Amino acid sequence: MPVKFIGYIGSNNTSEIHAPVRSRILDRAYVEAAAKAQEAGGFDRVLIPFASNTPESQIVAAHAAAITSRLGFLIAHRPGFTAPTVAARQLATLDQLSGGRMAVHIITGGADDEMARDGDHTTKDDRYARTDEYLTILRQEWSASTPFDHNGRFYNVVQAFSAVKPDNLPVFFGGSSPAAIDVAGRHADVYALWGETQQAVRESVTSVSASARRQGRTPPDFSLSLRPVIAATEEAAWKKAAEIVDQVRALREAAGHSTAGHAPANAGSQRLLDTAAQGYRVDKRLWTGVAALTGAQGNSTGLVGTPEQVADAMLDYYDLGIDHFLIRGFDPLQDAIDYGRDLLPAVHDLVARRDAGRAAEPRRAAG
Repeated sequence: MPVKFIGYIGSNNTSEIHAPVRSRILDRAYVEAAAKAQEAGGFDRVLIPFASNTPESQIVAAHAAAITSRLGFLIAHRPGFTAPTVAARQLATLDQLSGGRMAVHIITGGADDEMARDGDHTTKDDRYARTDEYLTILRQEWSASTPFDHNGRFYNVVQAFSAVKPDNLPVFFGGSSPAAIDVAGRHADVYALWGETQQAVRESVTSVSASARRQGRTPPDFSLSLRPVIAATEEAAWKKAAEIVDQVRALREAAGHSTAGHAPANAGSQRLLDTAAQGYRVDKRLWTGVAALTGAQGNSTGLVGTPEQVADAMLDYYDLGIDHFLIRGFDPLQDAIDYGRDLLPAVHDLVARRDAGRAAEPRRAAG
């Protein structure tokens, strides 16, 4: 089973160790360079993020798709602000214009204050109930051959129909609460996790797979998000990780932000902080230094070592059922180039050898 790699394109080349340049919130040159570099580096897709104060993800994806030919795009999308019928047509149109290169990552939203900036004051449970209904309508728009009605708690559409359909537009979904697991089992083509311990990942894969089976669906694929730190030697890689932690701390203190690791309300961040509480380094080489400083706000754990060592650690997750890796660095553009040159080939090689060994086992047993 081949693995797929998902990169990342923010609106500029800033990160936790690079303070944002306020005059260039949307840096077109960076977006174009990042898209071209990750296409050249062999990434299958790139995530285009969504937040209440950032450039609009679908428009960024449309521009990046226009300057590439093979790279796929994973558009972060928040239900509830666009009618699901309209969103379905928008996404299907992008998919058609890009030659079938779109996927959507459904971000229900776990932080009440962040949601309120866009005028949404619903509770967390209501947001997941709305997402469930939203995705039901979205998929009907994409698949229905005749007009349909939907009369639900949040949406009431009459004779809805989209003439434009996607070629193949996977739905990615994340969320760790019981409500999220239920929605994931019903709708997700790919379930996305942040980088946790092998035991925690095993439990999540089992839980989401069981949810899908209860609802008569084949379990989804699984994606793991990581921040790899690679260098020519293991010692150099851990030194680089320590320097990243120092830089993050200095920038947060200068900006007046906490470095005490207070967790946001979402369950995913709480799980990452639980991982960080187990130590700076967990399992083989899972690194929690930045997650502990930032309250695990987003994808903030990584794997540290040489490309070969990090690839070996990723293989452990592959053995647990992970077949997508979403990776991004703290130096976004340069790290993406380094990953494409050094890390992706190493992981593909290990996975190919693992799969070849598994294929040979039945033949050896039969012989």
